[in-house]
Formats: sequence, structure tokens, C-alpha cells
Amino acid sequence: MSWILGISDWFMGLGNVTRLAVVDFSIQWVLGGIAVLKQTERYYDLAGSSTFLLLAYLNFQWNTDDHPRQVIQTGCICLWAFRLGSFLFTRVLKAGEDKRFTKIRVDPRRFFVAWNIQGVWVILTLLPSILGVSSTQQPPLVLRDYIGWSMWTVGFVTEVLADYQKTKWRNDPANKDKFITVGLWSISRHPNYFGEIMLWFGLYISASATFSGLEYLTVLCPVFNYLLITKLSGIPMLERYAEKKWGSSPQYQAYVRDTPALVPFLN
Repeated sequence: MSWILGISDWFMGLGNVTRLAVVDFSIQWVLGGIAVLKQTERYYDLAGSSTFLLLAYLNFQWNTDDHPRQVIQTGCICLWAFRLGSFLFTRVLKAGEDKRFTKIRVDPRRFFVAWNIQGVWVILTLLPSILGVSSTQQPPLVLRDYIGWSMWTVGFVTEVLADYQKTKWRNDPANKDKFITVGLWSISRHPNYFGEIMLWFGLYISASATFSGLEYLTVLCPVFNYLLITKLSGIPMLERYAEKKWGSSPQYQAYVRDTPALVPFLN
């Protein structure tokens, strides 16, 4: 039992961000190892969302004095994580697979790297909020808080509505093998990602009400999230898939030409 106490003392002696990072990567390594052995990606997104939930909760429990900023900031993260995790897990169960992992799930090294990337994504995306919630200096709520939470609300609603519209559209057999151009998808080819990017920039703004000095540099965290979505794992993969499937269609070519990839009305 002494070794357990030793590990506990070591863990609690770490800095707040380091402790959360240890929890984050421990989850990814354990679940990623199981996923590699079973060659399954079914719970990849659920694991990521659950890690967001757990880290936000632990950060709140370890540091909170129940200031409204701490409560609202943590609540926004938990609501987003629960909704997105539930949605993605249900979707992959229905589809039977996640096409992002069709090739790499049979390559243990590449698949495990994907789990590590998820660990980096979680801790970096959360970092501004971790610092904001854990700050010992919690000034009264200011305009910056309300601007940030308003952005989060618009982004969250946009993401939820876009996912709902696409799910409903896909469930109509008449739309099989077609591309969606209705609702929010008529003004952006990836409105769900627009909402995702917007809500994290909003949470940075509200968290920054407690910042000083180098903490403002955590603006690079929502920037990282933006680059990940627009340059690596999100939009580029979906655009390549769509181009391969519908690229020869004049209707699809017109849709791409006339519809912004991300920001509505900004082509």
C-alpha cells in the first residue's frame, strides 16, 4: 500500500495543469492500447469527450470557490462535451465505423499516434479555461465574460443545429448518396465546424478576464483547434472525400463555388 500512497503524494504534488495532463494521457494510453489491440475506433470520440468532461470537473473540484465565472465556464465545457460525445458515439454505432480510421486502425503505430493527438487536443483546447477557472484572482464578471459566453452560445447552437439538420437529412432514404445543401449547410459547407471553432474562441475570451502576462498567449490554443479542423483532421478529409464522390457533378461544383467552406456568407 505504501507505493500507492507514494504515487498519490507524487500526483498531488504536481502543478494543476500537469496533473490534468497526466489524467488526460493516462486515459488516452489505456483506452488507445485497448483500441489498438481490438482494431476498433468506435469509442475514440466518446473517450475524447469523456476526457474533456473529467478534466473540466477535476479542475473545478480542485480549484473552485464557486465563483460564477468558474461555474459557468465549467458548465459550458461539460454541456458541449456531453452533447458532442453522445452524438458522435451514437453516429459511429449506427454507421458501424468511422471512415477517418479505415486505413490507420490496422496500423498499430499510426492508430496509437491518433490517440496521442487526441490527448494533445484535449489539454490544449482546455488550457485557457483551466487557467481561467483555477485562477486565485476572480474579479467580478465583466463585459468580456458575457461576450465570450455569447460567442460560445452562438457556436454551440450552430453546431447542434447543423448536426441535427444533417442527421435528419441523412435519415431520409431519398437523400442517399446525395450531398446536403439545406439549412445551415446552404450557407456553409461545414457549419458544424464553424460553430466548434467559434465556441472555443468564446471560452478563451471569457477565461481571459482572469489573465495576466503570458497567460494571454493561450489564444494559441483555439488557434491550434482552428488549424487542426481546417488544415488536418476535419475539413480537408471531408473535402477530399466529397470531391472523390461528387467531384464530377456540376451541381456539386456549383455548391463548392458558391458556398463558403467555413464562415457563412464569406466566400
